[in-house]
Amino acid sequence: MATIKIKQVRSAIKRPAVQKATIKALGFRKLNQVIEKEATPQIMGMINKVQHLVQVVE
Repeated sequence: MATIKIKQVRSAIKRPAVQKATIKALGFRKLNQVIEKEATPQIMGMINKVQHLVQVVE
C-alpha cells in the first residue's frame, strides 16, 4: 500500500477528548511534526476526523 505524509498544523488544545486521542493515536507529539503512515482505510478515517488539525503533505 502507498504511504502518505501527514503534518499537524493546528494544536489539539481546547479540542474534544476524542480528537485529542485521535491525534495521539496517529503518533503526533508536537506541532508541525511530520509522520509517515500507510494509506489504509483506518488511517484515512482518522485523518478525516481531524482534518482541520492536520495536513496531508505531498
